[in-house]
Amino acid sequence: MAGFSTYLKNALVNASMRNVAYTSVTPIYIALFTGNPNTGGSEVSGGSYVRKAITFIAPTLGVTSNALVINFPVSTGIWGNISYFGVMDALTVGNLLYFGELSTHRNLILGDSVSVPVGNIIITLV
Repeated sequence: MAGFSTYLKNALVNASMRNVAYTSVTPIYIALFTGNPNTGGSEVSGGSYVRKAITFIAPTLGVTSNALVINFPVSTGIWGNISYFGVMDALTVGNLLYFGELSTHRNLILGDSVSVPVGNIIITLV
């Protein structure tokens, strides 16, 4: 299950309580991190790494999940110990929207790849 980033929490409170417009963007992207991105964890970089576009299904009771398989490229370098994911609002830089710890941490080396099955990235509004 994913958590809301500080950025998104503030944007939603401003939109609902202070009439400050929040405009969502598409596409949104999934990123891989070697630590908690909401507390300064580092995003993977180099070695053919690139964020991947992600699409979510319509929510039911405040819960949604990824609609399609997400395939990251084969690593041409060492990506490190991947432990978290982040949902970002831009292909590069941008803002963290949601984040979560991966159920299995994985040390990615040259020639490894990451694939996320349908329904494995779960966002829950609590």
